[in-house]
Amino acid sequence: MSVFLVIAGLALLVVGGDFLVRASVGLSFKLKISKLVIGMTVVSFATSAPELLVSLQAAFDGITDIALGNVIGSNIANIGLVLGITAFISPLAVDRDFYRLNWPMMMLASFALFYFLKNDEVLSALEGLILFAALLLFLFILIRSSRKSIKANLEEVDDALAEVSNFKIVAWLLIGAAGLYFGSEWLVNGAKQLAKAVGVSDYAISVTVIAIGTSVPELAASVIAALKREKAISLGNLIGSNIFNISSVLGLTAIVKPISVNPETPEILSTNIFWMIAFAAVLVPLMLLPKRFQIGRLKGMLLFGAYIVFIFLALK
Repeated sequence: MSVFLVIAGLALLVVGGDFLVRASVGLSFKLKISKLVIGMTVVSFATSAPELLVSLQAAFDGITDIALGNVIGSNIANIGLVLGITAFISPLAVDRDFYRLNWPMMMLASFALFYFLKNDEVLSALEGLILFAALLLFLFILIRSSRKSIKANLEEVDDALAEVSNFKIVAWLLIGAAGLYFGSEWLVNGAKQLAKAVGVSDYAISVTVIAIGTSVPELAASVIAALKREKAISLGNLIGSNIFNISSVLGLTAIVKPISVNPETPEILSTNIFWMIAFAAVLVPLMLLPKRFQIGRLKGMLLFGAYIVFIFLALK
């Protein structure tokens, strides 16, 4: 039953998230918001909704392990699993925005999270507000710099959604909200039951099973794009997802309900958060050596291999 709840919860989150993205983009077009802003803010916020709902549900249930494990595990999976597999299928070119803006912001958010948690083992409402405010500032700078550049990446925004009726937008919002609500509830409950049945902590399940599940949409989209070779796969999208996970998902969750580190899972601060920082930090040397500004097949294999080691140690 626990496995069914986890699978059904993940499926509902994927469906609910997809409908929420469509409704959000359609509504943004109605409100005459520019396509650039939609792509960089509305889509990003909407695609972070599944992680946000899971973290909020876990925080309200008093299982902060799952809230933290979901984000830390998702950030590791985005680089080790998604980027690793995608680069193995088709090498990725790295643009200047990556090391000028995206990567420094990801590292800053990662170190800020570590400092806030290490300080008193609580991510308070004020600290959550600081993370979220930093995200808004980052988005403002990102949009300004993108407006100046000719090649703004707008491929994620579907122009057809500009013609959608109000009725459809409302229906999609309701379906999306219901999918996210029930999906997060089933997933958190299933994860608790699964952890007890397997004999591991809630945190171990959240940092592996739940994290992989919430990274599946990114993995599917990246792999399809790599196989079709129709468009450049944006490393910025994966990095952006990691920034949103920390600043938006944990930031907003902490504002609503402060997140405490469970004394029974010391690995959050002793090992796993360092895995997250290491996966983020290693991208720059990978990008520069030996072939500059490209993450190719061998580098993809190294990332994926490191991710398998992480999963093995997390479940052990």
